[in-house]
Amino acid sequence: MSQPIRVSDLDGVTVLTLATGENRFNLPFVVAVDAALDEAFAAGAPIVLTGEGKFFSNGLDLQWIGENAPQSAAMFRGLHRLYGRLLVAPVATAAAVNGHAFGAGAMLAASCDFRLMREDRGYLCFPEVDLGLTMSAGMNALCQTKFTKAALHEAWTTGARFGAADAVRLGFADVAVPEADLLRRAAERIRPSRGKDGKTMAALKRQLHEIAATTLLEG
Repeated sequence: MSQPIRVSDLDGVTVLTLATGENRFNLPFVVAVDAALDEAFAAGAPIVLTGEGKFFSNGLDLQWIGENAPQSAAMFRGLHRLYGRLLVAPVATAAAVNGHAFGAGAMLAASCDFRLMREDRGYLCFPEVDLGLTMSAGMNALCQTKFTKAALHEAWTTGARFGAADAVRLGFADVAVPEADLLRRAAERIRPSRGKDGKTMAALKRQLHEIAATTLLEG
């Protein structure tokens, strides 16, 4: 059986590749990503989070949630904790958005310190308005600590799909780069943080994102 997350090293940067296809969030996938973070944080190297093929993450696994209602609360608690851990990670993190990042997948990218997006393919989207969904308190706090209200208003009220250029314009991504350069550029962005004190880095991030971190980790 293939692993849901592949771990590799890129010149001193840990690369976590989400590898379940669409990388939709259900409880087993949340648990797998959380375990991968345990190992990556313990290793102490900066982290690039990416997907493969067409998808970074296509968001919530709504079919699984519908079929596993008793476990869905645990899944959402775990997902919030996952976001919170990334938000205040003791190492620098970058999302190398290789393809579609929808809903909860876009929020996974938001949890990272930096976001680089493939320039030629893939959309970032918050489709909740078209799905009849609202944001949890934790997801709302995460988005508002990372993005402007104007950008969120445009995204949340339209459900629009933003390519890399528009994602950068709105601040959802920091930069758009060619696919061939995506991992290298993401690693370069965070490699200078190697060797920084993890406790200090986590504490500083907590100060930056106190409300979101508290809501995600303790709410």
